[in-house]
Amino acid sequence: MSRDPYDPETDGAETDFAARMSYGDYLSIDRILSAQHPISAAPDELLFIIQHQTSELWMKLMLHELRAARLAISQDRIPEAMKLLARVSRIMEQLNNAWEVLRTMTPSDYTTFRESLGQSSGFQSLQYRLIEFILGNRNQSMMKAHSHDAAATEVLKAELKVPSLYQEVLRFAARKGQVIPNSVLEQVETAPHATVDEVVDMWGRVYRDTDAHWTLYELAEKLVDLEDYFRRWRFNHVTTVERVIGFKRGTGGTGGVSYLKRMLEVELFPELWRVRTML
Repeated sequence: MSRDPYDPETDGAETDFAARMSYGDYLSIDRILSAQHPISAAPDELLFIIQHQTSELWMKLMLHELRAARLAISQDRIPEAMKLLARVSRIMEQLNNAWEVLRTMTPSDYTTFRESLGQSSGFQSLQYRLIEFILGNRNQSMMKAHSHDAAATEVLKAELKVPSLYQEVLRFAARKGQVIPNSVLEQVETAPHATVDEVVDMWGRVYRDTDAHWTLYELAEKLVDLEDYFRRWRFNHVTTVERVIGFKRGTGGTGGVSYLKRMLEVELFPELWRVRTML
């Protein structure tokens, strides 16, 4: 039985946007879709560009949520922070899934345009560096890759003047009566967070009596969940790079796979991993 073609206007859908804001207007779709500029004739370069551009968009949202979560924790609005941190983990899941698409690019595909990239590299991503700084991996030597950009350098310096997300969690724990050294609480960290035995002991008390410290326990598990996804992202990065370029040096001059494998050893919240051994 034949039917007439569906007309959305019969259901009341708006179809005249000559004087109204449309979907494309609201999302600036024309600007987004015109932001891909391959500089080679290689068909897979568009995949490479879109993979990284969409990752940067997700990282923009991730930064937005992390900053909001940090502020919420500093103001003891923990339920709100929990929701935000859960969203960050889901964002990390999206970033992880994106590697599955990039892995469809073979070494032969990549070599057709790799030289066109020059020295550009994901290693130089300002947003990724900010995410690491917010989470506590404040390795200032990584700022050298941004030294050519005065505005980017100032953004990173500004981040180093405020407590990391984890430091705000520890400050909240102190406000809840937990004993934490003042050296951990008072001075804003400007180097990667290192394990503090007293903080491990504090988390041990929380995990041994979760009923008495449920809020801290739940907050700790949200952080572990986030870092779990973050580790998977790094691992997927290593695996994808090795699959595509082997052990060649990265376009930005790093050791490539060897550099990325070294990053797998970085712990954002080390005490939360140490406490599992002592329980």
